[in-house]
Amino acid sequence: MAAEIKSPSDIAKPTGLANFLGPPKLLGRDDKLATLVIKVDEGSPHLKIIDQGVCLKCIEKPCTVTCPVENYKVEDNGHTTIYWSNCIECGTCRIICPFHNISWRYPSGGFGMTYRYG
Repeated sequence: MAAEIKSPSDIAKPTGLANFLGPPKLLGRDDKLATLVIKVDEGSPHLKIIDQGVCLKCIEKPCTVTCPVENYKVEDNGHTTIYWSNCIECGTCRIICPFHNISWRYPSGGFGMTYRYG
């Protein structure tokens, strides 16, 4: 005997807590970044451009398009600025720089990222 196929209206609706909360929300990049806590050490940036002259010669500027929080900006004068206080410490910038022109270290103890939700 074949199984009976039910229409969507015949399928039981969720009850209890699942019905109250609704379907799970898929978090986008900005939602996930909002769960992070950053404690900034204003006196000691953990990211620095070693030589602006090297950045001026860099045509592709991959740091400006690969940083997930968009911390790298090219100013009107051609210099690259790092907004290091927003850094999530992923290390992409130091890996992607073709000239190894970014000095990167973890922030001093007690500063930097605190990840919530794993």
